[in-house]
Amino acid sequence: MISERLTANAGAFVAAVLFGSSVVAVRVAVQEVPPLSLAVLRFGQGGLLLVFVLLLVGAREQLRVKWHDLPLLILLGAVLFTVFPVTFNASLRLIEASRGALILATIPLWSALLARIARSERLAPRQLVGVFLSLGGVALALAERGLGLQGGLGSLVGDGLMLVTALCGAVYAVLAQRAFARYSALTVTTYAMVLGTLLLLPAAQVEGLVGVLPQLGLQTVVLLVFLGVFGGALGFFLWTFALTRLTPTQVAVYINLNPLVAMVLAAALLAERLTIIFVAGFGAVVLGVLLVNWPKRTRGSARRS
Repeated sequence: MISERLTANAGAFVAAVLFGSSVVAVRVAVQEVPPLSLAVLRFGQGGLLLVFVLLLVGAREQLRVKWHDLPLLILLGAVLFTVFPVTFNASLRLIEASRGALILATIPLWSALLARIARSERLAPRQLVGVFLSLGGVALALAERGLGLQGGLGSLVGDGLMLVTALCGAVYAVLAQRAFARYSALTVTTYAMVLGTLLLLPAAQVEGLVGVLPQLGLQTVVLLVFLGVFGGALGFFLWTFALTRLTPTQVAVYINLNPLVAMVLAAALLAERLTIIFVAGFGAVVLGVLLVNWPKRTRGSARRS
């Protein structure tokens, strides 16, 4: 049991690192590829890669699902791979990335609330402290860079869109628990990614997806491959795998590492400076993650210690 928890936490951590890295890649690629087209190219190749892997390793049985389960899988795909990228990209056109990252960091709070309503999770006081400590760490790390608190209708709309994005992340984490009762993480990820991409495809076509493809430069192609393989197929598989072993909030709290990983990469690749305040915020996020995911002490272990 302990090894399974460690593996799941490691998977969630690696997924968070990949997602944080993807933010940097998206910021560059979106200059050449429109947002919806970028999402289709990222998740489309990610979904096809997962299908290919299942066929290659002879696990075709994992591609078999019952017809009455398709609505749930379509819903999961629509939530995470259709609505999520649309609201996320649209929001960042209206508000600053730092402000958006802070709103997105509320995903663990919404996950805890929805899981409590669904009666699938109850957080201990230690875990609640960890959730708020992690959120505070993100706020601290982003504060010195400015949270972009200027008013205006555009900012309010952007905030609302990013809030919808955060809710989508929480809803997926809670709803996916039902699918895990019947299918593996690989099956759920594959179907959700493929179906969600298909739902997004018509809008991307209107946006000009076909016309963009012949104009892609080598750097953009490399970034798209990274986003599809690592930021798409591998990242979301690890994220979904972690959800099969941990509660929605225990996995969702790792999302707060995303903007911090992006900042570290920006410092390494773009020579940006990391301050003591950032390090303190990063430490608070890590401590919050540990508090939420630290295993409960059983009576047996207490007597042995």
